[in-house]
Amino acid sequence: MHRPDEQIAAGHIPADLLRHLPPGTDPHRIVIVQAPPRSYTGPILLTITLAGGVALVVLMIAITLHVASAAAVAVLSATGGVGLTLTLRKHRK
Repeated sequence: MHRPDEQIAAGHIPADLLRHLPPGTDPHRIVIVQAPPRSYTGPILLTITLAGGVALVVLMIAITLHVASAAAVAVLSATGGVGLTLTLRKHRK
């Protein structure tokens, strides 16, 4: 027998279970009920949903800050003549 549940599936009752039977019980009439294996689908889907939700919130905060800063620069440049120029330096090798 290679798997732990093969003994019970074959109808053999392990000795540690026989010790817990009340006296006078027929071991051939015992039905052993095993709990089904645990399903990991729920926790995995919950983790994926939470990770996606956190990523979405961070993305929304980044977009909101980008739009707010662009609006602030537009208002400042229109009212007071303040401008913003981004330049990229060229690196020489």
